[in-house]
Amino acid sequence: MKIFLDGKLVDEKAAKISVFDHGLLYGDGVFEGIRIYNSRVFKLEEHIDRLFYSAHAIMLKIPMSKAKIIEATIKTCAANKLKEGYIRLVVTRGVGNLGLSPWNCLRPSVIIIADKIKLYPDEYYQKGLKLITVPTRRLSPAALSPEVKSLNYLNNILAKIEARNGGCEEAILLNNEGYIAECTGDNIFVVHGGKLFTPLSAMGALKGITRRVIMDMAKEFGVSLVETHLTRYDVFNAEEMFLTGTGAEIVPVREVDARMIGNGKPGPITRRFIKAYKELTNREGTAIYPNS
Repeated sequence: MKIFLDGKLVDEKAAKISVFDHGLLYGDGVFEGIRIYNSRVFKLEEHIDRLFYSAHAIMLKIPMSKAKIIEATIKTCAANKLKEGYIRLVVTRGVGNLGLSPWNCLRPSVIIIADKIKLYPDEYYQKGLKLITVPTRRLSPAALSPEVKSLNYLNNILAKIEARNGGCEEAILLNNEGYIAECTGDNIFVVHGGKLFTPLSAMGALKGITRRVIMDMAKEFGVSLVETHLTRYDVFNAEEMFLTGTGAEIVPVREVDARMIGNGKPGPITRRFIKAYKELTNREGTAIYPNS
């Protein structure tokens, strides 16, 4: 496998960073996860825009232009001969000393990994996930904006551990006010009365790119969509529920906190979005092999 590291494609074994990189020492950096479908990178420009927004928010200057990062991303995918897969694009603060001060890091590092990914077994996409609400709370937007995709995911990791300890595949995180924010890596949608509901970003939810795709599809389908405050009660009484994310794509939910969602099977609205999403990702995106 070839990895893009600071301007060069290197072999996987040679892709190394310093132990003094603040991305390692403090989780100081940002990232994006991006999908490859049918030899195309899906929503590449949107992901790169969000990478730069995250970096700007934490005063991290990416040492490459958007155009150069897009070019490097395509080059990395091509070098690994990928037609389907996943890209992890990382920008660290760079090498510094053992203090927190980011101004001691003279040059950020840019890392692009293009490989395969499978978050959930196929059966979960057919039958749905079991979710549990966990004690770990979503970080408050007053502490760190949920829009910043930082390298520090310990909050999410602890929630993931709690879900597994509770015998479930995924966790729901509440915010400090007790409203639903999101799952450990995915946005949440529920269906009630034929309408689609999803938590507001102000509740601690990332404005996910797949989330936006679903919103656009809902408008196209004539399905009413509401961004609002959601409680566990709202979820328990949902007719359908599904999660969205670049890695997870669209995955149905069959149970939350031992309460069956709907009839315990993926509902018609969920299935419609899954079908439409597969069709969209198969035909749209930035070509990796334009001359093939």
